[in-house]
Parts: sequence; C-alpha cells; structure tokens
Amino acid sequence: MADAVFAESVQSGPPTLEIVDARAVVRLHRPAQHNRIEPYDLVVLEQLFGRVDADPGIRVMVLTATGKSFSSGFHIGALVERQAAEGDDDHDRDLFERVVDRLEQLRVPTIAALNGSVYGGATDLALACDFRVGVEGMRLVMPAARLGIVYYESGIRRYVSRLGIAAAKKLFLTAQPIDSSELLRIGYLDEIVPADELMARAEAMAAILAANAPLALAGLKQAINAAAAGALDRDRLALARARCAASADHQEALRAWAEKRAPTFTGR
Repeated sequence: MADAVFAESVQSGPPTLEIVDARAVVRLHRPAQHNRIEPYDLVVLEQLFGRVDADPGIRVMVLTATGKSFSSGFHIGALVERQAAEGDDDHDRDLFERVVDRLEQLRVPTIAALNGSVYGGATDLALACDFRVGVEGMRLVMPAARLGIVYYESGIRRYVSRLGIAAAKKLFLTAQPIDSSELLRIGYLDEIVPADELMARAEAMAAILAANAPLALAGLKQAINAAAAGALDRDRLALARARCAASADHQEALRAWAEKRAPTFTGR
C-alpha cells in the first residue's frame, strides 16, 4: 500500500476514505480530542462503509486513526446535549449500533490498526473488524458501568462471541483499564507491534487478504460471523458454496495450483 495512504495528517474533521489499488483505508481524524466520534462522524462512517461495500475493486479495508489514540469513543457531551434538548438520546444510540453492525457486515475483510488506546464505543468499533493489530502500551477501557449504561444488543453479542463470557464480564463490569498484553491474551488483539511498525504490519496483512479469492473471502467471513452469533443459515451457506464452486476464480485457482503459480483472481 502506498505510503501516502498511511501518512499521518494533522487535519481535524470527519473520517476519510482513501483507496489504493484493491485496498481501502478509513481513518478517524480528530487527534486533539483523541479521535472521539461525533454524531456527524457516524453519518460519514456509514456512507464510507457503503462505498467500500459497493466497490467490487476493493478487497480489504483498514480502519485506523490519526494521532496517539485510536478513539475515545462516542462524544458523551453530544449525548448529554441531545438528551437535554430533546429528552431522548435513542436516535444517536441506534445510529452508533447500526454503524458498528454495518462495519461487521462488510463484504471485505477488515483490519483495525489501533494506533493507540481505545475507549467506550470505539472498543466495539474495533471488535467489529475481522483483525486487530495494536501498538505497545495501548489500553482499553469500557466505562459503561461507570456511566450507568447497559450496552446495546449487538455489542454485547460481539463481546461474548468473540472474547468469551469471562472476558466480557471483566471488561464491562469492572470498567477498569486493560493493557495490551492482557488484550492479546483474551483475543481482543491479534498482534502487538511497536508504534512505528503498525502501518507496515497492517499493509502486510492487507496484502495477504487481498491476494485471496474475493467471493470465497466474502462467503467465509459471512458464515463465520453468523456461526459465532449462533445464526448460521445452512441454505445461505450452500448458495455461497455453489457460487464459489461455479466461479471463474475457482477455475483459476485450480489452474494455478496445477501450474505451480500464484492465482490471479477477478472476483467472478
């Protein structure tokens, strides 16, 4: 991936999307506020995820941020202001859950390149990605219990299905900081790297994923996520298997295997 895609930016504003070849990078851009997520940022993220899903040329997506923190989560002040003005903050809560669910359901594999600590709702944003690479010294805090919040349904499901009930209870009920080594142990992080190696590692992982057959990746990802949620649809799985078996990519894979070369996939 081109260095320009991963270059740090001092600009503050809503998330951005950059595409190089078959790889997309979505980046949070509020470093002075530890990349807290504003209500408008959710609208932008939903749009960007839709663009990634709709572009057949994109085969992998990296989610990262500018600065020393990945994200401090949703802007609590915005919740307070909306509740005071309207007496109801369910809209923002529903939008946050919808955006995170949209990320989890993306067609392409996703990598969260966590450039620093992660808090609150941003912990679920990263958890919705297929892989998470963090930096040495980062921490995670899920402060729901301290804020008097019972988390939304899909977030609870992701925590329990991906980390296990013991880890989910520890993170939610204690509301205490968890360091990077513990995050690796419980499976929240797949890898820990020095900060100056984060984007190179994300690039290497993205290259590996982008080299595989897109139809198979999409089918496998959907089936694995559904199985983890206890909702695997056998008919849908059968259709995905049949589609891949009849695809040009499958035939290309067989030829490449016989010819002892790397396959060239087209997503068809």
